[in-house]
Amino acid sequence: MTVNEDSFTNWKHREEIAESMIPVIGKLHRERDVTVLLHSRSLVNKSVVSILKTHRFARQIAGEELSVTETMPFLQALTALDLGPSQIDIGMLAATYRTDDRGLSVQEFTAEAVAGATGAGKIERREPRDVVLYGFGRIGRLLARLLIEKAGSGNGLRLRAIVVRNNGSRSAEDLVKRASLLRRDSIHGQFQGTITVDEANSRIIANGNEIQVVYSDDPTTVDYTAYGIKDAILIDNTGKWRDREGLSKHLRPGIEKVVLTAPGKGDVPNIVHGVNHDTIKPDEQILSCASCTTNAIVPPLKAMADEYGVLRGHVETVHSFTNDQNLLDNYHKSERRGRSAPLNMVITETGAASAVAKALPDLKAKITGSSIRVPVPDVSIAILNLQLARETTRQEVLDHLRDVSLTSPLKRQIDFISAPDAVSSDFIGSRHASIVDAGALKVEGDNAILYLWYDNEFGYSCQVIRVVQHVSGVEYPTYPAPLH
Repeated sequence: MTVNEDSFTNWKHREEIAESMIPVIGKLHRERDVTVLLHSRSLVNKSVVSILKTHRFARQIAGEELSVTETMPFLQALTALDLGPSQIDIGMLAATYRTDDRGLSVQEFTAEAVAGATGAGKIERREPRDVVLYGFGRIGRLLARLLIEKAGSGNGLRLRAIVVRNNGSRSAEDLVKRASLLRRDSIHGQFQGTITVDEANSRIIANGNEIQVVYSDDPTTVDYTAYGIKDAILIDNTGKWRDREGLSKHLRPGIEKVVLTAPGKGDVPNIVHGVNHDTIKPDEQILSCASCTTNAIVPPLKAMADEYGVLRGHVETVHSFTNDQNLLDNYHKSERRGRSAPLNMVITETGAASAVAKALPDLKAKITGSSIRVPVPDVSIAILNLQLARETTRQEVLDHLRDVSLTSPLKRQIDFISAPDAVSSDFIGSRHASIVDAGALKVEGDNAILYLWYDNEFGYSCQVIRVVQHVSGVEYPTYPAPLH
């Protein structure tokens, strides 16, 4: 057999294993509310090729590739356990099993590693938590996709309603247009599933989920209990109200908490999941998920501050253009944003640097920031220039950030890539808050410059969903537990 034939046979064998993984992963998700991960990347509803690519991409600290032949035994071991709702990382299981010298079988090792998800200590399945989207623009539609995806197990979060402006176009045609925008996206592709419109009842039905479309210009006029909605989390995607007084208008019958997808003002807590989400008080009814850029820079900033200390820093964001800019030169209340977005680089302000203090109050370092909008529709990069409290080396920082992305509590927020030819479009659809570009990292003495890619639409939306899961009580534990 030639080398090429051997490689092809090996590929077909791994392809066969990946194909057999799909029904097992699906059954664990539907019947037990278990999300199977591979180094923090969900394998639920993934294709054969996607599963193989995820294994190819997810590397161990030593840089060794992970194969489905290694992870499949751990997946099979999970099916023999009485599991409760949880997230189980078979990549972490396989990696830690490699270094375990106790002679345990895969079944014994798996049972021990996920013990918290079994037996008397396991979480019982709960009723889904109602969610309402107020606003259905770029972020609103991506949140809808994620919420519909999360509903696959029948538990967790359940999208019940979408509130849109009552601009006089309340008609079957309006409903069809909104459904079409959910079905097709020029950046993020086709919706994975089926979408139909119930014109008579003003509903969009996505993958069997009935979503009420409510038309209103005034949040104080909506009674959500009229639609059978109770104790819901309302996610405001409009940014129209950003202080406690304005956001309190959403606290109507049927709504228990309000989450803002923009930086909050005044005493509204700004939350970056993975960093300060555990500071949310149980009785807090109004909170903000800060901005996409704040979510991108705060986790790696924390990782660097914890290990090296940070004396001061500056963040420069090269940000994709957004809907608040003009396609062609026209009047805009902000001078530069009135200039054509697809034809220019546009200097603008960013509040991300000042928001760091709210998410990391223990960080005393002064962080400044600025931003340039550029002619790409999605994915941005933050250049984080830090003066550290001690000198280090480039390799040490690389090893630290790689470890953080694989094994720390921040592994869902921070990703790591070493591809030498990576460009912005490679990160469309990333579910991490930011991705460390290893090749671009610069370190000299006590100065470190991090290049952090982030999908400012989808990655941020994933962070919002994590916060909503946390405040809803449906953020299930991950096994094996991340290293601290």
